[in-house]
Amino acid sequence: MAKLYFHYATMNAGKSTLLLQASYNYRERGMNTMLFVAGHYRKDGEGYISSRIGLEAGAEMFAAGDDLYARIADHHAHTATHCVFVDEAQFLEEEQVWQLARVADRLGIPVMCYGLRTDFQGKLFPGSQALLAIADELREVRTICRCGRKATMVVRLGPDGKVARQGAQVAIGKDVYVSLCRRHWEEEMGRWRPEDMIGFARPAG
Repeated sequence: MAKLYFHYATMNAGKSTLLLQASYNYRERGMNTMLFVAGHYRKDGEGYISSRIGLEAGAEMFAAGDDLYARIADHHAHTATHCVFVDEAQFLEEEQVWQLARVADRLGIPVMCYGLRTDFQGKLFPGSQALLAIADELREVRTICRCGRKATMVVRLGPDGKVARQGAQVAIGKDVYVSLCRRHWEEEMGRWRPEDMIGFARPAG
């Protein structure tokens, strides 16, 4: 029975690498996959998924208002599709998550979503919130903080190298994201007095 999966993590945990490897495994066995990525990620006008270790693949782009069920159903009617992969799934709309659930439930195609759980302010993305609510299986992809603990949060560094504590939830560009454990995230966000000066930690205020 097909399922809707959500693989979630912080930045730089290898989510895209896992996605591309899983898609390759399907195709190596003669099966067809369909890849989606948020429209923020494009090269020469085309969607693409890339990993830190150099793996890359073209992908369909999705944007607000797109009917993903209709797009996948139309594609499946012409080319049998054995699995759908969605990268940067945190940018899905709630209704689009339900559309992907229908792909699993009504078309019988597994859907594998990969994305962030929370933003740099520790708040759930809309797509992640919906996936956490209705996905059949949740799988955490782990990475570590600079201290060695499991990283569960992320901070945004602006072009000046300073931690951003306010701003838009989505910022694709020159900003850099760093994964931290909850303790060090609170220190960097000014919610607790820093107890060490490792990395880019700064005194509050």
